[in-house]
Amino acid sequence: MASSVPSVQEVSDPVVGAARYDAVPPLMDSLLHDVRNPLNALAIHLEVLSEKLKGESGQVPATQEKNLKAMREQIARVDGLLKLFSDFIVFRGAGPSGDAPLSDATGKALDVLGHESRRRRLQVQRLIEPDVQAHLEDTTELGFFLVQVLMRAFQRAESGATIVVSVRAEGPSAVLEVTDGSSAPERAADTVAALTLRSAQLGIEFFVEAGTCRLVFPRA
Repeated sequence: MASSVPSVQEVSDPVVGAARYDAVPPLMDSLLHDVRNPLNALAIHLEVLSEKLKGESGQVPATQEKNLKAMREQIARVDGLLKLFSDFIVFRGAGPSGDAPLSDATGKALDVLGHESRRRRLQVQRLIEPDVQAHLEDTTELGFFLVQVLMRAFQRAESGATIVVSVRAEGPSAVLEVTDGSSAPERAADTVAALTLRSAQLGIEFFVEAGTCRLVFPRA
C-alpha cells in the first residue's frame, strides 16, 4: 500500500513554518504567566523592603529611594514588553470588525521591535500623526500588518540607514507608509505575498515597490 504521508520535498516551507508557529500562542501564554508571577512577587517584596528602609522620618533615604525607583521602573518595563510582544506577535484567531488605533499601535510596534532596529544599527524616524484610526474587518490583524511591514524594512535596509515610518490621515483613508531607502531586489517575497493576500481579503490597499511599502486602510 502506498504511503499517504507526503515526502519532504512535497512539504513547502510555508507549511513547515505554519506548523512551527502553531506552538507559539500557548507557549507565549505560559511564558507570560510564568514570568509575571515572579515579577509580581518582586514588586511586592520591593515595597516590603521600601517600608523596612524607612527610618524615624518615615522616608526612605534619598540614595536608596533612587535605587528602588530604578528597580520599580525595570519591573514595569519587562512586564510591559511582555504584554506588547504578546499583543503583536501572537495570533489567537479571527477577531471582530471595528476601529483600531493605527497611530498608537504603530508606536507600540516600533517599541516591540526596538531591539531589532538597534541590532541592525538602524535609525527610525517616526512621522506619526496622532489619533489616526483605521477600520478593519478583523481588528486583531493590525499587529500582523505592522510587524510584517516593519520587519521587511529592517531586513532590507543597510546598516546605519534611516527607516521612515509614517502614519497619516488622507481624506477617507488612514495610511501607513514605511520607507527603507534601499533599491535592493526584494528579499522578503513570502512576506510580500502574505501581505498581498491578507490585504485583498480584508479590503485594504497594499502597495510595495523597492524601498517603499504602503498600506491604505478605510479611515474610522
